[in-house]
This record gives sequence, structure tokens and C-alpha cells, in this order.
Amino acid sequence: MVHGFVHESARAGSGMVATPHWLATEAGRAVLEEGGNAVEAALAAAAAIAVVYPHMTHMGGDGFWLIRDPAGRVSYIEAAGFAGAKATVPFYRDRGFDVIPARGPLAALTLPGQVGGWMLAHEAARAFGGRMPVRRLLEPAIGHARAGVPVSGSQHRLTVEKRAELADVPGFRDIFLEPDGTAPAVGTVKRNERLADTLEHLAGAGLEDFYRGDVGREIAADLERAGSPVTRADLESYRAVTRDPLRVKLANMELWSSPPPTQGLATLMILSLFDRLGVAQPEGFAHIHGLIEATKRAFLVRDRVVTDFDHLTHDPAAFLTPAALAREAAAIDPRRALPWPHKAARGDTVWLGAADKNGVCVSYIQSIYWEFGSGLVLPSTGVLMQNRGTSFSLDPRARNPLQPGRRPFHTLNPGMALLPDGRFIAFGTMGGEGQPQTNAAVMSRYAMFGVPLGEAIARPRWVLGRTWGSDTVNLRVEGAFDGGLAEQLAGAGHDVEILAEPFSDMMGHAGAVILHPGRAGLEGAHDPRSDGGARGV
Repeated sequence: MVHGFVHESARAGSGMVATPHWLATEAGRAVLEEGGNAVEAALAAAAAIAVVYPHMTHMGGDGFWLIRDPAGRVSYIEAAGFAGAKATVPFYRDRGFDVIPARGPLAALTLPGQVGGWMLAHEAARAFGGRMPVRRLLEPAIGHARAGVPVSGSQHRLTVEKRAELADVPGFRDIFLEPDGTAPAVGTVKRNERLADTLEHLAGAGLEDFYRGDVGREIAADLERAGSPVTRADLESYRAVTRDPLRVKLANMELWSSPPPTQGLATLMILSLFDRLGVAQPEGFAHIHGLIEATKRAFLVRDRVVTDFDHLTHDPAAFLTPAALAREAAAIDPRRALPWPHKAARGDTVWLGAADKNGVCVSYIQSIYWEFGSGLVLPSTGVLMQNRGTSFSLDPRARNPLQPGRRPFHTLNPGMALLPDGRFIAFGTMGGEGQPQTNAAVMSRYAMFGVPLGEAIARPRWVLGRTWGSDTVNLRVEGAFDGGLAEQLAGAGHDVEILAEPFSDMMGHAGAVILHPGRAGLEGAHDPRSDGGARGV
């Protein structure tokens, strides 16, 4: 495989943070430098990135946390918004829709859950000795929203691509386009004064105000005026929740990920199935084919099982038992591809991670689903609403049918791993359908084959199925991928497409932070395909 470029990881002794935008990375690093813990650093970075990377995440999205405490215990926070009280099948059928619209006010049918997750994460930070007030953690985000942020290359490209479908959505043009309706050039400074005001208010009144105070009142009023089925009562009733994470032990690592409604089960299954294939070397046919075929087995289970946690009909942990995994692994042909494709999911996301010298570690993902979410920017608060509810079906017999109060399927899935030598890793990526695949690529390289962290992230990747910004469902590989290996995969029955770009952010923005045992310190890296990186103190 042609490795194109090698991305070095960062090292530090006291703290580490990794995000896909350098301004968010710096927000987290500054908190660590001031003595804050990893959860506080992650909160500052999460708020900042909602401002500086608005095409991927915003205040109107959802979030999922894995948090390791100093004793090594892993906890999980689910901050997924549910469908609004008026979001019913007749609501859409009566308006002439056979599917939920992807953009606009009718796409904004689920509550923004991530701020509720920030509330629980802040409580966790205090339990670990954190003393930083919400005001300090929101400070960088407020400053960036007020002063403005240069448009990144990623934001520019996606604005150009999606402008036609978003330009007429209420509020989008004012915040994300130039006065003449064109996409702003890379480097153009864009401000969101209303969002700055909202963050400033939350800094003083507390995060709960987002749901049950003045900010919540304004959000509800704007949603009602726009025609969204989310109500003030929905916002007032929302709470993020804690659950037990999914967990599995392999021969060479222990893994944690997020339970339904996320696809964390798929990440754990892919790595568990691949572990049983006995592959000895990285980057060859056996490695890549094995991961792709493990992905197919995992996705078939995922699509049969994963739904709102409160509506599960199968215990996801039952698919992670040795017997269940052995059955699935035995179904993998080491030489031939299982016929594909199937219906795939897309999505936009950011992953960020943080760790500190006391052993606190965070793997966190937040998202507005598609690029720019619903496109609906609320005029009173500057909040961009997600369109996660479009993953619901208007067919009441579907696995994830639309129902008020129900949580939609999520592509998001943060991950954590413990290696036999004591290294503890927080990892994750954006990329819709590609998230479990990228997680498996990075972790198989790093944890199973000993590839250095930065290189494990930077090496050429692949994705099976639809990912963010794309509707195709074949096997796509980056242009830097080994051509001979691509031919081998095609010969085995894979529908291979080689992308023109040597390295494409279609493959996701992966990252990881590592707690090394003893005095070995901390390590972090983030994808060179993104606009971020890792920094430590």
C-alpha cells in the first residue's frame, strides 16, 4: 500500500486533546493548561467546534460520551433528542410526503440533545475534581461566534455542493452564504452574533436554560413559526441519560462503545470478527478483505437490531458473546466477497478526545447528521437544527418508525480500548456509514499490528456503503491505495471504485488519544484529512 504521507502523533505529560479543527483543539488544550481535567477540556472543545466547524456540528445536534474515570471505569452518556410531540406519520402524510423531508423545518423534527449531554458531562467533570465554571468552558466558543471564524476548505466545498438544496431554507443564507447567495471563499470570516448571544446567556444562566429557560422559549417559538413539529413542552421534558456502554473482550484488547440507538455494536462486531480470522500482517488482501467482510456481517446484524434503546427487541450484548461471534466469523469467506450492497446510512459528525495525567479520558461525538443538518437556522438564537429525524421511516412496520418521543437511529459511535500492556485509547471518527469501518481500520492497524498511531490514522482507507456527502454504496478506496491490492479485491468480487483524490475526507476524520501506563505520558493524533490535530500540555 502506498502510504503517501505519515502523520506524526503529539506527545505530552499532563494532558492531551484531539479534534478535527485547530481552534477547538486549542480551546481544549488551554483548559488543560489551566488545570482543568479531560472532561472539562472536551466540553470547551465541543462548544468551540460547534461554532468553528458548523457544517459538521452545531448547537442543534446530538452527542454521545464515553468517559473513563481515574479508577479505569467507563461510563456512557446518551444525549440523543427524540421526535417531537407533533412528529407523527399523519403529520407528514397529510402534507403529501412519502418520506420525511431531508432539509428545512419539517426535517427539524427531533430535539437538540447535545446540550443536555454537556450538562451531565459537566457533572462528571466536577466529580473528578473539576472546578471550571460553564462560563469559562464556553468562553472560546463565545469569542469565535462573536469575532467570526475563517471558512475552512471543508466548509467551502460542502457549501458549494449543497447550496442549491439549502439556500432557501430559513436562516441558512444569512449565516452561511454571501449576500449575493454564493458560497463564501476559503478564509472568509463568518460571524454568528445570535449564537454568540445564546452562548453568552447560557454562560450566565446555566446550560439548563437551553431547554427550560429563556433560550428554550426562544428556540420553541422559532420552531413553531417555522413549522417544525417540536414544541416547548418537548424541550422542557428533555433530559440526557446515562447507560451502560457496550463491552467486549478480544485476545489483544478490551473494547467499549455506545449502545443503541447508535451503531456502536457494529464497531465492536467488526473488530471482534476480524480478530477471529487469524490475519498475521497488515495492509494485505487478508487484512482489508477480512475487515470488509466483517463489516458486512456486522451491518446485517445492526440493521436487524439497532433502534431506540427503549424499543429494543434484542439484547445487543447477545451478539458479542463468543458463540455468536464464532458463528458470524465462520460465515466469512476468506477469498470471496459476500454480494452487496444494502441500504446505507449517511451522516456528518465530529469526534474529539481528551485525556489527562490523572487517568480521566474522553471519547466524544456530536453531530447534526447531514452536512449543515436541516439547514434551518433559528433567528432568535442562531442555532442550526439537525435533521437526524430523517432516519425515521413513515412505514409503521419499519425497524425505526416515526413516533413522537422515539429516538432515531444514529451513525455516531465513540470508542475506547484497553490493551494488555495498560495503554488506554479513546478513538472515533466522523463519516456516517464509514464510522465503524474507519474505527476498525485504525484500531486493527494500531492495536493488532503495531502501526504507529499517526500512521495508522493517515494510511489510505476505504469505505463500503454510503458516507457523508455521497449516495453511492459500492467499495470506494482512496487514490493512494495500492493499485494491485485494489485489483485483488475486485477479483474477489468487491465492487471497487478508486477515488481521484489520493486522500479524501469522504473516508472520515479519525482521531485518538492514548493514556500510556506509568510515566510514559499521553499521546494523541487527528486525521490529516481534517482541519485539526492534537495538542498537549
